[in-house]
Amino acid sequence: MAAPEQSRHWAQINEVSFVAGMRLLFAVYRLFGRLPFRLMLYPVLCWYIAANGRARQASRAYLAQVAAYRPALRLPAGIGGVFLHFAAFGESLLDKMLLWGGLFPTASVALSGQQQISDAVAQGRGGLIICTHLGNLELCRVIGRGHADLKLTVLVHTRHAQAFNRMLAQLDPRSQLNLMQVTEMSPATAMMLADKVAQGEFVVIAGDRVPVSPNPRVAHARFMGRAAPFPVGPYVLAALLGCPVYLMFSRRTPEGAQLSFEHFRDLVELPRKQRAQRLDELAADYAARLEFHCLQSPFQWFNFYDFWADSAIDDQHVPH
Repeated sequence: MAAPEQSRHWAQINEVSFVAGMRLLFAVYRLFGRLPFRLMLYPVLCWYIAANGRARQASRAYLAQVAAYRPALRLPAGIGGVFLHFAAFGESLLDKMLLWGGLFPTASVALSGQQQISDAVAQGRGGLIICTHLGNLELCRVIGRGHADLKLTVLVHTRHAQAFNRMLAQLDPRSQLNLMQVTEMSPATAMMLADKVAQGEFVVIAGDRVPVSPNPRVAHARFMGRAAPFPVGPYVLAALLGCPVYLMFSRRTPEGAQLSFEHFRDLVELPRKQRAQRLDELAADYAARLEFHCLQSPFQWFNFYDFWADSAIDDQHVPH
């Protein structure tokens, strides 16, 4: 039986249908530049927004929540804001192709907080990096490619994005080398990741999408003024790995892009009696930093599903 329109998991939402024409648009960019690319992108955007009611409604709801939470941002209301949101998504897809096609000006990427990662690498200490669906994760992977001592393993759920990932692989086969498909964290997977961290490598995992499972384990935190479910997997994994934890945020800027690293915890401990409380605290701290960065570029957060939907959440019992 198909899942209800509003309750389907994000992994069941086929974002890849949006990139059906990206190969052609990429060729247009290479031949004529970004302006013609944008002119051709707009009809694709209009078609996708009209055809995908679920993503359209999720975008509208997200932007309305941000606008209510931060009126000073003066975000465009209605379909105009939705169009800008998807336009930013289209630009991010192009940037991914440019990165793996060797055409993105990586020199224009402003780095912040990277020294702590460099110091850890120099000392042979690995760690866990919690990323988001804000901006472009590929920046970290491509820039890291230029540093031989920095080894990353990115945990992903890409089954819903196989077509786009095949496109990236055709641009550069190395785009697939450090991806690890993980639906559920098994003991064997955890042991393998622990070995990587012990050897000074870094594991990257997203912290802003609930896991793909029938009964996902989540913690509850406030995000943009409302209670929302956040995955506990990153923090459970951090406790198992016994390593430092960092946050990573990226966003497009008029000058190019910005990639920021932040220290999160030296060590994550989850005592049995305080486990739920600790997980809620960790999720709340992560949500606060995600919110801060999202408010800098609200159109660049690409979670096109009902992020706040969770019938188990009692909004009155989530810490403010």
